[in-house]
Amino acid sequence: MSRLDHRLEPPAEVRRFEVINGAMGRRRWSSDERARILEETLVPGAVVSAVARRHGLTPQQLFTWRREARKAAEAPAFVPAVIVPSVAEPAPAKPPRQRTRRRASRRRAAAIEIDVGGVQVTIENGASPATIAAVIGALKGGA
Repeated sequence: MSRLDHRLEPPAEVRRFEVINGAMGRRRWSSDERARILEETLVPGAVVSAVARRHGLTPQQLFTWRREARKAAEAPAFVPAVIVPSVAEPAPAKPPRQRTRRRASRRRAAAIEIDVGGVQVTIENGASPATIAAVIGALKGGA
């Protein structure tokens, strides 16, 4: 018998035979399919490994999808900014001064105005980043 002439004895029982070839490449999941599979893992009593097996995934892939979904949910959402021109109120009549001093005209700098649930918060120019972060944190906590 030559070296190339080998015969395999058939095993007693074959339960599953799977051929894997590289022709398919990576499997692409649509966002709807991912969402549906992730919902299955969130059902009380669901086992991530069983859900992964059912869909031909590894549990690590499902955990990665769950982590990505959690991060996406925590990302800050941007809201449209509305710029409203301020209405100039007429200044009350003042009696004329005897001496006029010239003051350096001070231009009013921009401010941040946040309107949340009917409550308007204005943060004036010059506020420290820590103060701004504390105000936004307080608004997030109350929402």
